[in-house]
Amino acid sequence: MGALEEYTAAAVAGAAVVIRRYSTSFGLACRLLGAGQREDIENVYALVRIADEAVDGAAAEAGLTGPQVLAQLDRLEEETGLALELGYSTNPVVHAFAQTARKAGIGRDLVAPFFASMRRDCDPHAHSEDSLGAYIYGSAEVVGLMCLRVFLSGLAVLPADRAAMEHSARCLGAAFQKVNFLRDLGQDGEELGRAYFPGVDPRRLTEQQKHALVADLRSDLDAALPGLRMLPQGSRRAVALAHSLFSELADRIDACPASVLVTTRVRVPGHVKLRLAAAAVAGTGPAFAPAVAGSPAAAEGRAA
Repeated sequence: MGALEEYTAAAVAGAAVVIRRYSTSFGLACRLLGAGQREDIENVYALVRIADEAVDGAAAEAGLTGPQVLAQLDRLEEETGLALELGYSTNPVVHAFAQTARKAGIGRDLVAPFFASMRRDCDPHAHSEDSLGAYIYGSAEVVGLMCLRVFLSGLAVLPADRAAMEHSARCLGAAFQKVNFLRDLGQDGEELGRAYFPGVDPRRLTEQQKHALVADLRSDLDAALPGLRMLPQGSRRAVALAHSLFSELADRIDACPASVLVTTRVRVPGHVKLRLAAAAVAGTGPAFAPAVAGSPAAAEGRAA
């Protein structure tokens, strides 16, 4: 093994440690991917995670001021852009991400909006409808698009099919982000001073507001299904599990009283996660309706 290959292997292993430390649900879904795709998706999420941690309090606890946090984000974006060009970084997480990005065709068109949204988290001003849309696109939808580029890497895909799957990836990313907004309502409002939903005071969330917000994210989950069904079989199982986990979270959030939601982080119990994982492995549920003719999933079915 050459020096670069050994360094890359260490960087990829480190990225896996980072993401598994922060998300058990994500780690569970990743187990349904083949080894190569699993590493690539973990490489993507590790970069997302370290940027997110910088703005979610880790840097502040280390004593950094607001401007210093922004400077760290600028440096991380600069390192990432350079690694996309060179294929190397002394930052192992950035190096691992660059290996995946260069292989899958993830470029600055997706990286730049992500870092713009991370910077927006350092802005204390409340969101408008427009700014929230831009924030969700950069913080979540582009991550879905990055993952899709990994899933479709090396495959011949019709432009119309790719567009449908991209729409699905964006809707799914938006739904995931909205679920997280609701799960972290109290922490975001009290500890971080953020109010993501325009016109909603996190400390005074009403039942009507909660139901409306859940209905909105459920519409995103529903809109994600047609494109999800077009994914290649291997990645479809993993994404279907993620879809099921967040659908379960949406149901539990909707059932949780608004007054409790602002002080409690809703979770899916371990035994429920395992049940949903078993369903994904078995290929049952709404994500496993017949694939659209001409899609990668349909092509796999013909080959089988």
